[in-house]
Amino acid sequence: MNRPANLDVLLQPRPPSPLQEIHDERFERHGVRLLLKRDDLVHPELPGNKWRKLAPNLRAALEAGHDGLVTFGGAYSNHLRATAAAGRLLGLRTTGVVRGHELADRPLNDSLARCAADGMRLRFVTRTEYRHKAEPATLARLLEAADAVGAYVIPEGGSNALALGGCAELGRELRDAGDVVAVACGTGGTLAGLAAGLAPGQRALGVPVLAGGFLEAEIRSLQSRAFGGPAGDWSLAEGFDHGGYARVPRPLEEFAADFESRHGLPVERIYVAKLLWALTALTSSGAFPRGTTLVAVVTGRP
Repeated sequence: MNRPANLDVLLQPRPPSPLQEIHDERFERHGVRLLLKRDDLVHPELPGNKWRKLAPNLRAALEAGHDGLVTFGGAYSNHLRATAAAGRLLGLRTTGVVRGHELADRPLNDSLARCAADGMRLRFVTRTEYRHKAEPATLARLLEAADAVGAYVIPEGGSNALALGGCAELGRELRDAGDVVAVACGTGGTLAGLAAGLAPGQRALGVPVLAGGFLEAEIRSLQSRAFGGPAGDWSLAEGFDHGGYARVPRPLEEFAADFESRHGLPVERIYVAKLLWALTALTSSGAFPRGTTLVAVVTGRP
């Protein structure tokens, strides 16, 4: 089946996303200026880094004539939600391979229910299978079991060489906009591409939302595959995961609700709240010299 591959016509994104200055005494008393890169506004159903990473992969799937997508994620994966929405909008079948076989016997949470409502077929696998999903034999077995042989495969979080090219465009939109550009990290793909797109003299800062300390090696590997080697100036601010992925303890919830009240902005809890918490704490500790302009990338919405 021949399909048009012009995503700008099919999905009508709205890049470049706007920059919004935030006046907050927790930053201003330290001489730090805070800007939000409102990438949550780039597309109504594929916001932020989901659009940046998915768009090049969706274009490749359409150009190759695939009629289905298969991808991977946990029970609260924003990537699964975005892929399901993209499939609905583009008329592509979608399959989501979900970590945790035990979830098959439980009611769907709000995130997975939204995937199902958009037509995504959910296939729950054991955590052992999931850990080995990138191995060719395991991947082939998973695709066959999910009746997804021949579908276009998008990796967990959407992070591959194509995706990094999309995230590099985000960096190019922010050239000279700030001294430090910060983003929350899951698989590391957004940070890896963002850093490559920034101008010399700018630094990208990643705030991991998962515990484990594995991201540095993964980001280096992603950049090697996408760009042939290291790209840009980047670092990680560890220790702000608040107990791990999808953990939103009361102090973080209260912080996010307070930020919403102060500035009239919705704050997505799993990624964006942890990013803003980290930047507030780092600013308070003197991590950024007076006169620094921080740009926080808002990668999604609640």
